[in-house]
Amino acid sequence: MKRKITKAIFPVAGLGTRFLPATKSVPKEIMTLVDRPLIQYAIDEARAAGIEDFIFVTSRGKSALEDYFDHAPDLENSLRDGGKTELLRILRSTYMDSGAIAYIRQHKPLGLGHAVSCASKLIGNEPFAVILPDDVIAAEKPCLQQMVEAYQETGGSMVATMEVSAAKTSSYGMLDIAGQSGQIVQVKGLVEKPAAGDAPSNLAVIGRYILAPEVMQSLEQVDRGAGGEIQLTDAIAQEISAGRDVFGYRFDGQRFDCGSKAGFLQATVAFALARDDLRDELAAFLAEIPFTRNAAQ
Repeated sequence: MKRKITKAIFPVAGLGTRFLPATKSVPKEIMTLVDRPLIQYAIDEARAAGIEDFIFVTSRGKSALEDYFDHAPDLENSLRDGGKTELLRILRSTYMDSGAIAYIRQHKPLGLGHAVSCASKLIGNEPFAVILPDDVIAAEKPCLQQMVEAYQETGGSMVATMEVSAAKTSSYGMLDIAGQSGQIVQVKGLVEKPAAGDAPSNLAVIGRYILAPEVMQSLEQVDRGAGGEIQLTDAIAQEISAGRDVFGYRFDGQRFDCGSKAGFLQATVAFALARDDLRDELAAFLAEIPFTRNAAQ
């Protein structure tokens, strides 16, 4: 019987330098995609998958992220007194119960693997999920929920995966696959950020993971890898070397890289166009852009 996944790690210690100067004082994770912070999309996805314990690996300057999940009694009272019941419902959806959320500091920027290992004492001997808030996935059924359901069939460890072009393999961990059954891929190896032409397949690891507790032990043993950092993919590869199962899951949905400016803008447009209250006005504006440019020229 597969164990239930109830804990998730959110590595949010990055400085967000690609979004300076905004991230000088605002954590990237609470930058808004339409009208919700990036972190709220990650939390909602985790809740849909049955996550009960939320572990944030943070760094200095992230106090606004912690405040975001706190109660706001003055604002709540104002909305209640004004009869703004829908806004009150939205506000309450951002609250986290006491004891459901924990914050751990990553004191040195030593990579994703190191960030995950910082939470090892809170994970104990349980399988756990890892969600990277930069990867926002639009899907009818949330991506992590899809993976949790697939995990009940496979056990082991599982990574979300999607196809990327050869030109982009140097930006991802890439899978070496042994076979595929439906959306589940048997993984026989992983390579972190291989040069174009050197990737073992076109399947890249995306920021959703379900990991066996043994991965924490592997993180303690791996040496620094690509970029001089402790790579999570190296620890997962070590799981394969130890004879433990690792799978890729080809999820249904569209992934947006909100760690990049272009990806963030693409996600903003896509999510806005999916909203009934924004679609028509935004679509009309987008349709007018070519005519505005031509007129200016």
